[in-house]
Amino acid sequence: MGESSATTHISLPELVRLQADARALRLPSVRPVRSRQAGLKQSRQRGRGMTFAEVRPYQPGDDIRSIDWRVTARRQSPHTKIHEEERERPVLLIADLGPTLFFASTGAYKQVRCAQLTTLLAWLALRAGDQVGGLVFNEHTLDVVRPARRKKSVLRLLDTLARHQHQPDSPPSPADNSNRLDTALAEARRVAHTGSKIFVVSDFMTVSDNTRSLLGALARHNSVTALRIQDPLEKHLPERGRYAVAGPRGPLWFDAANPSFRKAWQEKVMAHERQLAECFRTAGVASATISTDDGPTEALRLLLGPGGRIA
Repeated sequence: MGESSATTHISLPELVRLQADARALRLPSVRPVRSRQAGLKQSRQRGRGMTFAEVRPYQPGDDIRSIDWRVTARRQSPHTKIHEEERERPVLLIADLGPTLFFASTGAYKQVRCAQLTTLLAWLALRAGDQVGGLVFNEHTLDVVRPARRKKSVLRLLDTLARHQHQPDSPPSPADNSNRLDTALAEARRVAHTGSKIFVVSDFMTVSDNTRSLLGALARHNSVTALRIQDPLEKHLPERGRYAVAGPRGPLWFDAANPSFRKAWQEKVMAHERQLAECFRTAGVASATISTDDGPTEALRLLLGPGGRIA
């Protein structure tokens, strides 16, 4: 599993203190710098949206696409629809603390990074005046915190994140974790209000055949972003040495210098990368990858819109 130096758990007081880090994410009004790894990929994303305000007589400079042709025909003079930006929207945070996230070779365990990223997004959304809620799950339980514009709701979400981190009772089972992710996505459809901003924070190690359709169903009426947490060891093997990893029947030893093993490993990694890319693309969700050795605050700084807003 991970090195002893990697952080394996983060407490509720530590999550609460991340509110100060969230305040530090206020950025100047310029386009953020995008990293090659952590930048959001383009997709058909919906923004905050616009709400109808009124119809008034057309004025020079108005967008011709905003003309209300029914009112124009009825009053026999051009009239324009006026909209205003929605000032509040629900932000729903789906946090995966399943068994495959109890792992890291460097930095912090994936479940810690998941809790930190979810917490920072919750504080940012609350500061922006948005409603904040979430779904937190592991291999045993799924807890729902319905969106609300109250600090108490955020603190309840943070408490849930702190309680759901734990060492698995047994080695990770891909079938169990994939079912829990799909269960959470299905539950999110019942919880999310139309027009919500939804973040799914997971390692997406065990996506199932249903994951793509469930993500797509969420994305049809909401803006969905997949934040993938990945350990460097999951991308590249060490050049040499013998290592042990957890398996369904106990530790599995491998020789990193073995050419056959390296080839099989690389083929499996590439197949999973293709599966995920296709899943996110066809579901119509934005995606970004954050490493266990990345600081969560700096990682989010590269993903947020101008002014530290959740785009």
